[in-house]
Amino acid sequence: MKTISKIQLLSKIGKILSKITYICCIVGFFLCVAGIISTIIGAETITIGGVTIESILETEADVNVNVNTLYVMLVAGIIICIGEAVLARFAENYFKKELKDGTPFTLSGAKSMMRLGILTMCIPVVVEILIEIAYIIMKNVLTGVGEVNVDMNISFGIGIMFIVTSLICRYGAEQLGNKDTNN
Repeated sequence: MKTISKIQLLSKIGKILSKITYICCIVGFFLCVAGIISTIIGAETITIGGVTIESILETEADVNVNVNTLYVMLVAGIIICIGEAVLARFAENYFKKELKDGTPFTLSGAKSMMRLGILTMCIPVVVEILIEIAYIIMKNVLTGVGEVNVDMNISFGIGIMFIVTSLICRYGAEQLGNKDTNN
């Protein structure tokens, strides 16, 4: 199998995984919204086999959850889903472009990969900041809000890898361009 065929196969896989991630984020967003709505109408008191949602969260997530803390957690989930959906959409667009071009060695493709690398590092930071702001606001407005710790697993390494790879792709595009003008 030629190397370009392997690159194209990986791009197809990347496109599919990005689309799946995007869809999961959209579903997660709506589930969090539904969770907020159901909590407002009193669904936190629903028992399944003698177990409440609150007790499941306390044992499985190891947090002391009251209704107001649950609101904060659901808002955090919404913010995370939005951030990850944006990142997944940018990744999907990069892979679509690479597949359309048939090679990663284009100047516009390298630029898209550079953007993806920067976003891979920045979006999780912005998401964590937004969650902290939402937490502070909700803690001041609502009573009894417990601690909510969110670790976005900021991927500086992956972002840097995208940036370095984009520079390699840009160099390759420049070299291909130089060969074309010399011939």
